[in-house]
Amino acid sequence: METKIRKIGNSLGVTLPKQLIEELHLKNGDTLTIEKQEGNIKLKPIDPEFEQWAEAYRQANVDYKEVLKELAK
Repeated sequence: METKIRKIGNSLGVTLPKQLIEELHLKNGDTLTIEKQEGNIKLKPIDPEFEQWAEAYRQANVDYKEVLKELAK
C-alpha cells in the first residue's frame, strides 16, 4: 500500500487507505503510537483497556514482588 505525505496546517500527515483501516478495525479518534525503527516508521494502535490492564499488571509485580517469588517456589 502506498500513501502520500500531505500538508495539514503547519504539519505533515498521511492518510490511511480504507483497506488498512478496516483490517485494523480503526475508527475516527483512535490513538496510534509512532516509533522510528532503523530508518522506518512504525504506527501501532493503542488499546486503552489493554493499557490499563498492562499498567495494573506491572504495578502488581512491583507491589507483590516478594510474594510472587515465594509462590513460584
